[in-house]
Amino acid sequence: MSNILKPLYFAVSWVIITIHNLLSPIFGANSGVSWSLSIVGLVIIIRVLLIPLFVKQIKSQRALTALQPHMKEIQKKYKDDRQKQSEEMMKLYKEHKTNPLASCFPILAQAPIFFSLFTVLNGIGKNPPVRHGVLTQADVVSAAQAKFFGAPISDTFLGTNVTTVKIVTVLLIAFMSATTFTTQRQLMLKGMPKMDSSNNMMLQQQKIMLYLFPLIFAISGVNFPIGVLIYWSTTNLWTWGQQFYVIKRNPTPGSPAYEELQRKRAHKEGTIENPESGSTETIENPDVKGQRKQPKKKKKK
Repeated sequence: MSNILKPLYFAVSWVIITIHNLLSPIFGANSGVSWSLSIVGLVIIIRVLLIPLFVKQIKSQRALTALQPHMKEIQKKYKDDRQKQSEEMMKLYKEHKTNPLASCFPILAQAPIFFSLFTVLNGIGKNPPVRHGVLTQADVVSAAQAKFFGAPISDTFLGTNVTTVKIVTVLLIAFMSATTFTTQRQLMLKGMPKMDSSNNMMLQQQKIMLYLFPLIFAISGVNFPIGVLIYWSTTNLWTWGQQFYVIKRNPTPGSPAYEELQRKRAHKEGTIENPESGSTETIENPDVKGQRKQPKKKKKK
């Protein structure tokens, strides 16, 4: 496994050390600020590179939403034949060129980078520190001394008895779990079309993810070095902000956010959309600024 991820060790460590070298003249080479911001910089670079995958994820989610009526028909038709139901579902996905797993692509793409960062930081936390990738022995010693709010970035909750480390890790784990929960809840409340919750596979999956992912982070977070918790907290915050922007500016048709955006546009432009015909009708809006009635000239006798 280490041989497979070895190129990523070099890539991850190179990005971190490059950003660290740029920040060292400002904050100091051994400063926790320099090393922490290097990890944040790594997140930003990765997430920018993953934007095409995020766009693909959004398109796939919307395509699956549009296919919900067909999926319900298949489930109803083949409710007693699971194999045939699965075959028809796969045929439907293939016909419409969509993939139900596309929503997991950004997470799956980050997984190797996450494990590489975990290995690099875990090596820093050993005694003596072990270097990976392009990091020199002086770099790992410097990183091992760096602190985030008084806690070494290479320490874990279970690997120390220092109170400061335990407090910082608990706060980061709580923040990580909270951002995961709020991101998923934001998507379910505003970003998804209104559906019948009685027999909706997608909605049930979203509900499972709402509670399962924060629980996984809370349980597994005690084994992560603080540097990894910084990485994951930052990427969660990025995900929340990115999703908030999409829901606000380009919401899924039929979702509460989409209806709200349509109402705002109708109020601003003085128009309203007819959902049955798809046409747009002009309405009088007394609240729209800049409109005033022109005085009529009286005809002279």
